[in-house]
Amino acid sequence: MTIAEKIIEFFNELEAPAISTPEVEVLNPLLRNETKEIIDKFYSRYYNDHKERIAFIGINPGRLGSGLTGIGFTDPVNLEKVCGIKNSFQKKHELSSRFVYDMIEAYGGVATFFKDVFISSVVPLGFVRRDVNLNYYDIKELEQELTPYIKEQFEKQLPFLRRDVAFCIGKGKNLKFLSDLNKKEGYFDEIKVLPHPRWIMQYRLKRKTEFIEEYTNLIKECAKL
Repeated sequence: MTIAEKIIEFFNELEAPAISTPEVEVLNPLLRNETKEIIDKFYSRYYNDHKERIAFIGINPGRLGSGLTGIGFTDPVNLEKVCGIKNSFQKKHELSSRFVYDMIEAYGGVATFFKDVFISSVVPLGFVRRDVNLNYYDIKELEQELTPYIKEQFEKQLPFLRRDVAFCIGKGKNLKFLSDLNKKEGYFDEIKVLPHPRWIMQYRLKRKTEFIEEYTNLIKECAKL
């Protein structure tokens, strides 16, 4: 199987976790036929080879980005204009996606970047509470409830990921959870950390170019290993 076929199989078999935490709803873009078609087109285009990728691990999908498109850190605008995959979703930019695709351009473009990296997340599906994005760690009860599901999904992704190194996107609670989990399960030999794109865009926008260089330099360094 190609890497594309392995990734598409992962998404085709992905089921939503059963959640009992009050007021929390699962954000599952795979319920839309268009999203399933996008996933097939995207990975068939950029991952049609046998090269394992470096995991680029975010938190969980949001409503305006991969919670719509199914592609990590990819909003409908970048999906169509940069990745060349037309879609019927409302063309609104998502803040993190804007940074990530500016970084991808600096890296050498989508074909070069996606040849090295697979954008994933600790939880492959998103969550909302009262129609607002929710991170898996925002509610301790939810985090604990999701842990077995998270472990199961990581194990299903390992066949198309490099095991020597991975990137954690976010230096706070996402890093702590992922580091603790990795110590117990040994998914990756090393986890390197990068600041979250949303934090950069909201609080360090004047230093955006500096952070893009941090991202591209570290990823290129690891891609050569």
